Amino acid sequence: MFANFIYFIIALLIYITYLPTAKNNIAATETFLIFGLLILLFGYFTRAQFRSIQRQITKNSFSRMDHKFNSLVAQQSIMAIVLFAINVHGLGMPSFFIKMPIFATIPTLLAIIFLALFIFYLTVIWGCAYDACKKLYPSDFSRGTYIWSQISFAIPVLLPWLIISGVYDLIYALPFDGPKNILTTLQGQIVSLALFLGVLLLVAPAMIQRIWGCKPLEDGGVRTRIEKLCRKAGIKYANILQWPIFGGRMITAAVLGLVKKFRYILVTDALIRVLEPEELDAVIAHEIGHVKKKHLLYYLFFFIGFSICLALADPFIKVLKAFIIYSKPIYGFVTTTSPYWTYMITNLINLTFMILSIFVYFRFIFGYFMRNFERQADGYVYALFDTAQPLIRTLEKIAIYSGQPPDRPNWHHYSINERIAYLEQCEADRSAITRHNRKLRKGIAIYLAGAIAVGGISLNFAETGAKLINRLEEKIIISELEQRPDSPYLYKILGDIYYRTENYMLFKEAYEKSIGLDPNNPEALNNLAWLYVTCPNEDVCNPFRGLQLAEKAVQLSEAAHIFDTLAESYFVNSMYQKAIVAGTRALELVKGDRSYYEKQLEKFKKAAADEMN
Repeated sequence: MFANFIYFIIALLIYITYLPTAKNNIAATETFLIFGLLILLFGYFTRAQFRSIQRQITKNSFSRMDHKFNSLVAQQSIMAIVLFAINVHGLGMPSFFIKMPIFATIPTLLAIIFLALFIFYLTVIWGCAYDACKKLYPSDFSRGTYIWSQISFAIPVLLPWLIISGVYDLIYALPFDGPKNILTTLQGQIVSLALFLGVLLLVAPAMIQRIWGCKPLEDGGVRTRIEKLCRKAGIKYANILQWPIFGGRMITAAVLGLVKKFRYILVTDALIRVLEPEELDAVIAHEIGHVKKKHLLYYLFFFIGFSICLALADPFIKVLKAFIIYSKPIYGFVTTTSPYWTYMITNLINLTFMILSIFVYFRFIFGYFMRNFERQADGYVYALFDTAQPLIRTLEKIAIYSGQPPDRPNWHHYSINERIAYLEQCEADRSAITRHNRKLRKGIAIYLAGAIAVGGISLNFAETGAKLINRLEEKIIISELEQRPDSPYLYKILGDIYYRTENYMLFKEAYEKSIGLDPNNPEALNNLAWLYVTCPNEDVCNPFRGLQLAEKAVQLSEAAHIFDTLAESYFVNSMYQKAIVAGTRALELVKGDRSYYEKQLEKFKKAAADEMN
């Protein structure tokens, strides 16, 4: 189930990296026809494969079929991610909705719809897997309970992003400029994000336990034992809850929440029904160990650490991507096709790096700490009891009742046999606990040292890396132009490189050649017009030529940024009334954040008023 966390994070990443900058090459009717066909094919092959496994269950050993079943679930989950990426980036489906007023005002609403689409794909997998799962691991929970338990267990990983994005949407939708202006600054974004995350840390556990359908554990012997053990360990909490995951048939427990007023102890019905009182005490002691050793806080730290490490490694990733993107096979294809395919390929490479980063980080780094935190929590049982034999018996029961092979490890837990072996080692020599604690401290120290080292190198390499990328791209474009000197697209790319490096004279020359070869490209006309009316280099600045280009660009394409360039051109040429008209049109066309265009219009109106005075 923990793998679903990673799947959801990747799906969220796929969606938020979509940029509707490229024009769809496929019409709406064809897009949704392909979309429907892909769903049918996915559902058909998923159903066929799970039915094949269901027929093999009685003919093969349990361990073999357990491996095949779980491998197929993982395989189809990855296929769901691929299918979702095709929907978003390949077919560009968000582009058909993104300009609708409701989604332009509340972008998070569209994100929820597309994330629901990804959940639908996973639901298809779990729905098809149910019969094989029930035959392989006999149980009496329904198909609906099985599917909802899978969904509800993973959904909380999306809550922080959804809530924060929703709050930002609300702020931008309000008719007040103050909050918007704060969020446009880096300091404002950092402070607001920290504030929102702080609030979420407090209230998220209360929300999650409601999503999971938890209810207070009734008064009685079990609740009394848990309360007594918590008092003994000095642990405070908001409530003890029944956890109905998979109909309460799983033998498991959990602690949810960082602070005592929003901390919940969760136990399933199977845990209460199957375990002896001493065994139940051992499981609760294990969960208390997570709190005492501050594992929940470390998990948050590693989640934030992933974002920081990704940001720190950004210069290296950009250089590596540049060498791939600008390699002859890929770039030869890109430069002979449309800008749409340039966007698609570069975005695909970017997504691949991001997904690989998530896989490597969570599978190997985060997974390493999760496994060892679980082992540390097992060892904490000795802080409350003289022996861990009840916990050993519990692990043996879990292996029997769950039907899972006791020697099968996963990325976030050691296998049951490995956990038992460690506890038996502790039974014979308690210094094993001290050695494991020391091992974890060293691991965290190495993690911090690595993050600091990457950060220090990154800060020194960022500028050098950017220059290297620009130089590499420039050389490849010039090489391509020697073979195809009649390509306006290549001249436009070359001009963009020169603009990034503030070489405005060469930018002008490259764009003039591009426009000479393709005089009806509105984006090229617009970009060159903007340079002529805003360039700080007086040798390049040409307001009259810029106005001519801007007027032609508007005739070819009505877009907010193109009307803004026209308005700026009128303004620079002291034609303030026309600047107001063009600026007003730009404001009418803009979708999303309007603050820049509003400031532009205020500037034009002020200039017109000053002229009259």
